[in-house]
Amino acid sequence: MREALSSWHMGQVFYAYRTHPWHGRVLSQEAMAVWLGLNQAQLSRIESGKPPQDLSKLMRWAHSLRIPADLLWFKLPRPTQEVSTEAVPVVPPPEETSSAQKEAPQVGVMLPVVIHGRAVLVPVNAETLAASGLGTLLGHSADSTATDARKRDPMSPINRRDLLRTGVAAAALPGLGLDELEHIAAALDDARYLDGPVVGYFRRQLEKAKHDDGALGPKKTLPVMLGLLGAIGGHARDVTPRVRRELLAVGAEGAEFTGWLYRDIQQPQAAVFWYDRAMEWAQEADNAAMQGYVLLKKSQMAYDERDALRMLTLAEAASNARWQLPVRVRAEVTQQEALGRAMLGDPLDVVRGKLDTAQNLLASVPEEEPNSLGAYFTGHTRLLRDAITYTEAGKPSLAVDLFSDVLSMGGLSRRDTGFFNARRAAALALSGEPDEAAKVGKESAEVAREVKSERTVHVLGEVLLTLDRWRSRPAVREFCESLTA
Repeated sequence: MREALSSWHMGQVFYAYRTHPWHGRVLSQEAMAVWLGLNQAQLSRIESGKPPQDLSKLMRWAHSLRIPADLLWFKLPRPTQEVSTEAVPVVPPPEETSSAQKEAPQVGVMLPVVIHGRAVLVPVNAETLAASGLGTLLGHSADSTATDARKRDPMSPINRRDLLRTGVAAAALPGLGLDELEHIAAALDDARYLDGPVVGYFRRQLEKAKHDDGALGPKKTLPVMLGLLGAIGGHARDVTPRVRRELLAVGAEGAEFTGWLYRDIQQPQAAVFWYDRAMEWAQEADNAAMQGYVLLKKSQMAYDERDALRMLTLAEAASNARWQLPVRVRAEVTQQEALGRAMLGDPLDVVRGKLDTAQNLLASVPEEEPNSLGAYFTGHTRLLRDAITYTEAGKPSLAVDLFSDVLSMGGLSRRDTGFFNARRAAALALSGEPDEAAKVGKESAEVAREVKSERTVHVLGEVLLTLDRWRSRPAVREFCESLTA
């Protein structure tokens, strides 16, 4: 490890960490990429390419691997409540100084953010400050940044003390623009008077965020949700017991949705945190259905991790009658059990039996079901999930037909269309249709790039592995280039 660190190449550090005998086995690139907030293809490029020079990324990775600060070739900031006026640039190796200096980060600031009661400094470079106007807010003195920032209007809607006090998650701050920060500040301001109507306001904002997610993607929706949840968590102690229960019921639903957003950007640890918070708030609000619903979501997350047994047992736990789930959610849980059975190799008749039960349950949902939980699970969604189940059951050709039929109808959000096209490409690849799989995969990659869906990119990475034996075909090469971009 010391030899890898002395190379001043974080990719070599990653490789040394993955292959270190202490683990008892070689860690896969896929597993380590999840820890680092990357995908397998990105980690592979970092390990085999030029040394990364982005300070904020180097700092985040060093914290993730808990590398002692005295072994690093760059300095980590000490967490304080004060705002530093400059970031510490990466010092390149002597033999690479001339080229790396051109790519060194511009001078910026360290923005303090409170995470679970502890101050953490988040690096924001000068370019970001100038683009967002944060330089004016924080009193940044770098000449170029200050000059650009003065051209923008003062950012009076944003109160930095509110951001620090509320504890917005640091993972959502890098890359945020002025609009996103103003959304967070507005959510905090609206929480000053918490009563029934304000609880209703939070619910409307939650529904709007869910609606926007499909078109805008998680990176645009997360700041809004973190602002709302920060307001709920920070003020729930100052209300009457009745309002607190109502507030936490909305908070539980919002925390579950935030867990989903973190799943979409492939940050499973953050997703687990918010799923656990949703369960805790649902228990305090005495919302049994939400507790069962969170178990379903944890089962679906286990599918992301290819943990079939845990996925099935969580789905079976969610099916317990004590949760009093709405019929629509019971249908989704039953289909999730079918997917788990397919992954564990149960006979196709058993899997189809579960799928038929899910179909019958969904058909029995009243037109005006009072509980909106799981409202997204419609006939179209069920057929798309059936297609995924058939792929896992070793019947990709059946899956291809289902995917094609449903996607041709339209009606899905842009993000969901991109994701299910990625699943369709996977089924095509497994069916021995490399050119069509590559074509569909390329279309999906364009959507994933637009809406920042790392979950879609992860599926497309698996498609590319399946297509490896056809890598010399022009269509497959174009898909590979699109995904790499």
